[in-house]
Amino acid sequence: MLYTIVDIETTGNGYKGSKITEISIFVFDGKTVIDEFTTLVNPEQNIPAFITNLTGITNAMVRNAPKFYEIAKKVEEITKDTIFVAHNVNFDYNIIHEEFKNLGFSFKRKKLCTVRLSRKIIPGLTSYSLGNICTHENIPINGRHRAKGDAEATTELFRRIIERDDNFTINSFLNPKSRQATLPPLLDKKIVDNLPETFGVYYFKNLEKEIIYVGKANNIKQRVISHFYDKKKKEQTMCLETADISYTKTGSELLALLHESAEIKHFYPKFNRAQRRAGEAVGLFSYEDQKGIIHLAQNRLKLIPNPFIKFYSVSEARNYIETLCKEFELCPKYCHLQTNVSSCFHYQLKECKGICCDKESVKDYNIRVYKAIKSIGIGAENLVIKETGRTENEVGFALILDGIYQGFGYVDFHQSEELKNPEDYLFFVEQKKDNRDVQRIISAYLKKKEV
Repeated sequence: MLYTIVDIETTGNGYKGSKITEISIFVFDGKTVIDEFTTLVNPEQNIPAFITNLTGITNAMVRNAPKFYEIAKKVEEITKDTIFVAHNVNFDYNIIHEEFKNLGFSFKRKKLCTVRLSRKIIPGLTSYSLGNICTHENIPINGRHRAKGDAEATTELFRRIIERDDNFTINSFLNPKSRQATLPPLLDKKIVDNLPETFGVYYFKNLEKEIIYVGKANNIKQRVISHFYDKKKKEQTMCLETADISYTKTGSELLALLHESAEIKHFYPKFNRAQRRAGEAVGLFSYEDQKGIIHLAQNRLKLIPNPFIKFYSVSEARNYIETLCKEFELCPKYCHLQTNVSSCFHYQLKECKGICCDKESVKDYNIRVYKAIKSIGIGAENLVIKETGRTENEVGFALILDGIYQGFGYVDFHQSEELKNPEDYLFFVEQKKDNRDVQRIISAYLKKKEV
């Protein structure tokens, strides 16, 4: 079996923006290096100063070096029918894969990661960076952060790993059914193995223990592992930074969704996008005028006692009201989409043929308004949504008072039977902020339950 030990230096702009500035490949048969290819590469873009300070590679050094397309055939040939080996293999492999992709070619090789192998075969180190492992193993690096020096040191490290591999760890990593080859290089397999297969929220953390991603799952272990198989660049980048995973059991999907939403707004993880906005500006409410006609309107939250639903902006609220008008054929004038007009017409809606044109009764119109209100959010009512708990003797619940989400919590099964009123659950609730995302989650849950 032949291996190609690979190391690259790059311009450092992420997978898609990063270009190779130097590449070194050692062909290794498990005992001896039988071939080598090393060259600087013209990245066809500027090398940032901080990269030059790290690697010593300058724009002048690569100006007359071959471009990647000029060495692509050599890279393809020398790595063909070999196992691609690198320290933190996904980084080197994905950069090279992207370079070939830009040329219109596919680059696919079996991979081995010396970080993951070292964690298994050389356990107990505080860090598995190449520098730290080489210091621990007394392996000299002749040119740190240069491709040849790092590739040469990685080759010697890999040779020692092979010598100590008494449990066929390398073979298990190469087995396509093995999870080892897909786990992030900084992540210990034991962490994944110990994840529960139940409802909950999980947290991806980097080396500094910062939370970089929060997710919810019906099966925490399965959902976490699915990230490692995802080919999207965002997922790959996130997994490369992941060094630890923690979790919180919730007992049900609804409570997992609510807890995930709250945690995202609390920690603002860099890889969460959809729910990172925390504040809302306006709310939707209703009132009855002197003629008995029910109006729908929007206003600032502080001025509304019981809003049906909350929005992050006035335009978002207006768009939502327009949707209600279309769906339930409501009058734009009585939804405050127009003011100071004699005829009822809105530029995005068909001409009104209803109440303001004296073509239907107040009662019939109000019935449609009630239907529209019923479809909004979670309604202005007191509600305890009971769910399964984290254990057999526990009840989980979400609490809504006067249409406002209060939070969620857990209570002993027998004790829950003594709680007669929704207000009684306040003592057990973990207080959370109400917001548009929470309203959406609970509204969708209630509609699903009705079905």
